Amino acid sequence: MKVIIDHDRCEGHGLCAEQAPAVFSLDDDAELIYHFDGGEVPDDQADAARAAIVSCPVAALRASW
Repeated sequence: MKVIIDHDRCEGHGLCAEQAPAVFSLDDDAELIYHFDGGEVPDDQADAARAAIVSCPVAALRASW
């Protein structure tokens, strides 16, 4: 699974980073960092990544298979 981020929609709430800290984080400017950019989320982090996608209040994240 890959995660697609709409950076224009992201408002830096950080709920994704709370749900999946190994997958997402925010930098000092509250910009979203996806730790597997260009690659797939490891299987052991997939459930957390899905929870993060669902938790986004502005729907800035989606999964791609």
